[in-house]
Amino acid sequence: MEKRINFKDQRGQAVLTVVVFLLSIGMSIIYGVVSPTLKQSAVAENFIQSGQSYATSESGIEDVIYRLKKGMQVGATETLVVASSTATTIITPIGSSEKSLFSSGDSFRRIRNISAGLVVSNGISFNYGLQVGNGGFELENSSKIIGNVYSGGKIEGENSNLIEGDVISSGATGRIIGVNATGNVYAHSISDSLVGKNAYYQNITNTTVTGTNYPGSPDQADVPMPIPDTVVESWEQEAVAGGMISSPCPYKITSNKTLGPVKITCDVEISGSPVITLNGPVWVTGNISFANSAIIKVASALGAKSVVVIADNPGNRITSSQIDITNSNTFQGSGQSGSYVLLLSQNNAAELGAPKGENVAINIQNTAGGALLVYAGHGEIQLNNSASLKEVTAFRVHAKNTASVTYETGLASLLFSSGPSGSWTIKGWKEAQ
Repeated sequence: MEKRINFKDQRGQAVLTVVVFLLSIGMSIIYGVVSPTLKQSAVAENFIQSGQSYATSESGIEDVIYRLKKGMQVGATETLVVASSTATTIITPIGSSEKSLFSSGDSFRRIRNISAGLVVSNGISFNYGLQVGNGGFELENSSKIIGNVYSGGKIEGENSNLIEGDVISSGATGRIIGVNATGNVYAHSISDSLVGKNAYYQNITNTTVTGTNYPGSPDQADVPMPIPDTVVESWEQEAVAGGMISSPCPYKITSNKTLGPVKITCDVEISGSPVITLNGPVWVTGNISFANSAIIKVASALGAKSVVVIADNPGNRITSSQIDITNSNTFQGSGQSGSYVLLLSQNNAAELGAPKGENVAINIQNTAGGALLVYAGHGEIQLNNSASLKEVTAFRVHAKNTASVTYETGLASLLFSSGPSGSWTIKGWKEAQ
């Protein structure tokens, strides 16, 4: 029997084949278009999540720093959750004055890490080799300052004085007279001086300038004293918390002794050749005298910290609250860099108008020196003979003979054994692996 071919069915199969073929091509085209878009979307999502991880990691460290600065409780590990991201921060102490922070941020398994370093800072910095208030600064004979000098009053030099650094006398009344400076000099008026670099002034007479003259320069701004009275008061309270010595009076030290924190309620006399080790702030409500060849040093356990010794009789800051250093007393740090003894007087006779040399707050002479800083924010400091110090700050300063001050850069960030701040300063911040 003859078989008949159904051409209509064959045409339907052909159409179906064409449709399937075209659909395959269309899907291929769509996939080619969509696939890169999907990949870009995934990349964008990964970028966003990575950014969230980084931001959360930063937030973890910032949260820990905030709580440390505010004195709040902080554990060895802290966790912070921000939306769908988590930061885990590890706090590692480095001695008593540093901490290392490591924070790992996780947002949908995208990990970003940040590390930071913190160091204790009480906000006290000595930025000049010598800083003087409105009482001004006088240097004569062969006295020398190695470091920059700032004065809120007149600076006057005589004979072969030398300042190895910049010199500033601030304000409209700023005057520099008879000074030999190796650096730049800034004052409203400059006269009879030698300037190693540039001179910035309104008026100048009889002065040799090696660098460039800048007439018409604006007067320099006043700079506050680096240690506010509130900080001194906090040190005094730290001393009180450590105990009190009220007899015998005067309190005489002639043999080896460890002091601080402590308050001594009368005059203190140190003589002979004892070794006095300072463990914390010492507050004397009277006068302090150092004679002969005593050694005063910071306890080695305090590391890179310094200790303050205060002469402050709140009932008499005119003829009391004085410090006198003679002969060959030596002041030493703890043995680590950055450690000093700070002698501080609250005598205010100079600020109240006492003539130069009368009721001096701190008097240093002969060969006394070492790791020594002296401070009299309201009084006068006299430096005589071959006394040698690291920094001097006072309302008024008079340096003569061969007295010298050699500034050390570490004084721009000085730590003390105690103080009001217990604050933390960031010393490093970076992304970590």
